[in-house]
Amino acid sequence: MNRSVQSLHAVLFDMDGTLVETEELWGEAMSALAVELGGIFSTRAREQTVGTSMRVGLGILYAELGLDRTEEQHREDVRWVEDRTAALMTAHGMPWRPGARELLLEVRAAGLPTALVTTTPRRVAALVLDRIAADLDGSPFDVIVCGDEVPARKPDPAPYLQAMAALGVGPAGCVVVEDSVVGTTAGLAAGAAVLGVPSLQPLHPAVGLTLRATLMGVGVADLADVLARPDLADVPA
Repeated sequence: MNRSVQSLHAVLFDMDGTLVETEELWGEAMSALAVELGGIFSTRAREQTVGTSMRVGLGILYAELGLDRTEEQHREDVRWVEDRTAALMTAHGMPWRPGARELLLEVRAAGLPTALVTTTPRRVAALVLDRIAADLDGSPFDVIVCGDEVPARKPDPAPYLQAMAALGVGPAGCVVVEDSVVGTTAGLAAGAAVLGVPSLQPLHPAVGLTLRATLMGVGVADLADVLARPDLADVPA
């Protein structure tokens, strides 16, 4: 094993839009809520919600529709969107993002500690986790951190720091795999090297962030390379 691979101590994965094609289902549910509230959720506004918490996402929706919702109405809207998204996941399936399944299998085969770090609440994330576990004959994650189990959500580093603490590893040996601006921001703020693979919104070069168009062909050695070059904003053609 080369030295750069030996320095890789753990890999932390986002879920929606990174491992599985479910991020767009959240957008579909948000758009449906907008219609229920008498408006239309624009593509531009939807893009701003990718990877965010429900409070942030609904705040963007309310602002676009010119609505002032009470806290009780907000809680009802959160539940509505979560239930609608869960129903869409069940109805339409949760296909893998290109290369994600293969990367998880290789990381697991290498014996590297892994974590799933998602803004999605546990009750909805469980649908995806069960599907992943069924496909891979067991969960590939040593630690799972969901959006309703953290003191602050992405782009705050708290979810990734919580996962690292649970794994017993420091950020210097970790690679975070993400698809969104808030997710890559959280990973970088936690002190990890980040591999960004955009899905529904563009990602821009940043120190510590390596960008790839897809996870196809990405393996453990590539993750080690991301870790070995944390000072570079790398954007392969």
